[in-house]
Amino acid sequence: MEFRNPTQRRKRVKLIFNPTAGANSESSVQLMDVIKEMQAWKFIPEPFLIEPDCDLPGVVRDAVAQGIRMIVVCGGDGTVSSVARAVLGTTAVLGIIPLGTRNNIALSLGIPNDIQAAIALLRTGYRRKIDMGNSTCEGISTPFIELCSVGLFSTLFSTGDDIQHGNIGRIGDFLATLTSTPPSEIHLLLDNKKEIQKLGHVLLVSNMSFVGLNFLVGRPDSFYDGYLDVLFFANLSKLDLIGYVLKGPGTSKQEDPRIQHFRIRRAVIATHPDMPVMADGIDIGAGSVIIEVQRHALTVMTAQPISKALVTGKSREE
Repeated sequence: MEFRNPTQRRKRVKLIFNPTAGANSESSVQLMDVIKEMQAWKFIPEPFLIEPDCDLPGVVRDAVAQGIRMIVVCGGDGTVSSVARAVLGTTAVLGIIPLGTRNNIALSLGIPNDIQAAIALLRTGYRRKIDMGNSTCEGISTPFIELCSVGLFSTLFSTGDDIQHGNIGRIGDFLATLTSTPPSEIHLLLDNKKEIQKLGHVLLVSNMSFVGLNFLVGRPDSFYDGYLDVLFFANLSKLDLIGYVLKGPGTSKQEDPRIQHFRIRRAVIATHPDMPVMADGIDIGAGSVIIEVQRHALTVMTAQPISKALVTGKSREE
């Protein structure tokens, strides 16, 4: 086997692989490609294949207890989010090999979709302490790495995700839910200072630069600037929202003035009637939610810093 750098020491890593990510028929081939390429970089991967209801926090804890200091996740944004929550609070570094449909987290962090390039980054990239969000709803706190959503986006997530993965039979359910869901009175308290109350269908709180269909909603440094980005869709009809999604939101585009952007450290949100709340695709309740940033809470291997002045973690992985 040709080693990418013969002088590097071998390094044990826990490789958490989602066999249902991407094209299912290719999963076994992808896993072998990942293992082979990691070995070429002198990693010693210890694979774990994700199954329904598996104990990811337990897998990570066991790996860390055995002296493993890097957890590498292969999958889409949902898988990355699940593993990020498991790694949160440990001494491990998170590595990401994106194999999903959208890969917003990897895109935001500058991690390439190409398997070989993503694995190379595990050696040549930078350790960076990035922010996490935390949502507290119905007394339960749920960390998130990408997005917390309130309202219609949360309501449509399950059917929309099924359609995105090829189940076009859910289109009828999607349209029925879309047409029957009423707006709510949404009350916001931002950083205990700014108070807003308006009628709306959707509110998004993002920790990453890209969400949804690779929509740009935050600055390039969103994931380590100590803030969360709020998009409040106030007084927009469902037709307006559909047009907005089709056009593609972006911080560099002229937008409808009814779409408000805020950068916050803490938000208290209440809705009437109660609207569903999701954190990284997980249903966490309905009604009131407190959302806060956890600054520099998770160490991740990323691409070269956009600006060295903004780097707060260790410079280069050894």
